[in-house]
Amino acid sequence: MRFRTARSPAAWAVALLTVLATHSLASPAFAANAAEAPVPLAAHRAVYTLTLADGRSGDIVGARGTMGYEVIDACDGWAVRQRLEMTITNSDGQNIEMASDYATWESKDGLRFRFHMKQMTDTAVTSQTDGEASLTATGKAGEAHYTTPRDDTKALPAGTLFPMMHTSAILAASREGKKFLGLPLFDGTDENGAEDSSIIILDRKAPFKTDYPALSDLWSTRVRLAFFDRQADTTTPGYEVGMRYWENGVADDMNMDFGDFVMKAKMTEFAPVPHHC
Repeated sequence: MRFRTARSPAAWAVALLTVLATHSLASPAFAANAAEAPVPLAAHRAVYTLTLADGRSGDIVGARGTMGYEVIDACDGWAVRQRLEMTITNSDGQNIEMASDYATWESKDGLRFRFHMKQMTDTAVTSQTDGEASLTATGKAGEAHYTTPRDDTKALPAGTLFPMMHTSAILAASREGKKFLGLPLFDGTDENGAEDSSIIILDRKAPFKTDYPALSDLWSTRVRLAFFDRQADTTTPGYEVGMRYWENGVADDMNMDFGDFVMKAKMTEFAPVPHHC
């Protein structure tokens, strides 16, 4: 769930929402649940309300929006659709309308991926990516072939994960008591290929009462993710996000850090989608 101008708030909001760990550190409290059986990822629909949590630079004085997120079990894969609309008010009082439409299909073995991403600012299309990607085998290298904005191919490093597998890997690491992960991610949200993700697992929480019965019986984990451009020699993340993941992959209570400002995303609607396979 990640918007780019060169990583603007709507695309960044897209790819948030990964079985190889480069670092791990188990604690007794986490390891107590290591034998817990995994919960299948959930097909679901959710709506998030976006509000400004912090306008650090002073250039952004207001921001609001909504994000719709849908995961469908397409039998041989997962079909995901995210639509985001956001209004940003700058210090001159000007409202800037931003929107993104992101759709993907990912095979359940994590080896094939198709993507479409379109971003708009005040009705003008500012960027678009389309294409498909594949890995030769789990944990191995692969490539991404773009058809938009131009015909191009990018190599994907060994260990690259697509978004649903990235989520699964984070949840597996939480069950195993790990606290740190470093994972290459490809989500198709820009034309530069894979990026590096660094994940800190902050807690693992027993089930608690929520507004949604389908989530109230599940363990959850609080995580902090930072995303780094593999094409640039930098140690500063382009984007950071914190959220709570339930064991079935549903995310809530997100804080999306764009550097100059921080947006909070709160889930206001949620419904499981029945499996038909």
